[in-house]
Amino acid sequence: MARPKSEERRAAIMAAASRVIASQGLSAPTAVIAKEAGVSNGSLFTYFETKTALLNALYLELKVDLSAAALKGLPVDRDIRSQMLQLWRNWLRWTASAPEKRRALAQLGVSDEITAQTRQAGMEATAGMAAFIERSRQQGPLRDAPLGFVGAMLSSIADATVDFMIADPANAEQHGMTGFEAAWRLLS
Repeated sequence: MARPKSEERRAAIMAAASRVIASQGLSAPTAVIAKEAGVSNGSLFTYFETKTALLNALYLELKVDLSAAALKGLPVDRDIRSQMLQLWRNWLRWTASAPEKRRALAQLGVSDEITAQTRQAGMEATAGMAAFIERSRQQGPLRDAPLGFVGAMLSSIADATVDFMIADPANAEQHGMTGFEAAWRLLS
């Protein structure tokens, strides 16, 4: 009889996959991920049939995690700029506090291993963030640009902002606000 799957083991595999991919890239062997997770390579394949399945699951989990963090505690009674500022701060906080997740997500985002279905699920997972971007750009210069293009531009600004926040922590708040002002001008 097959042993029931443990959510704790699955979480350990996912966390290990984030760390290993962040440090070694997408070509890192599953054996390294399994060892980092404290499970056998065979156990890893009990949870994920293939490495591609693992990478797709990790991509989606990171998208869900980022979106949940970005949307947490938004001031629903405030104007859209105030809401976007809070979303921005949450986004930067997640990105700066989870550098391994950030690097893993960046690598997964450009990987051919991530299926169209997983990318679609990732878009659905971040739909709440997309809704705020959509509302913010209704009257702006990018109102007719594809949402994916606008999201990619915002991600680039966020990445540059986080890089400066990490490199210059004494001025992290200032860098965060400068990044937001650039993003807001882009949108509105």
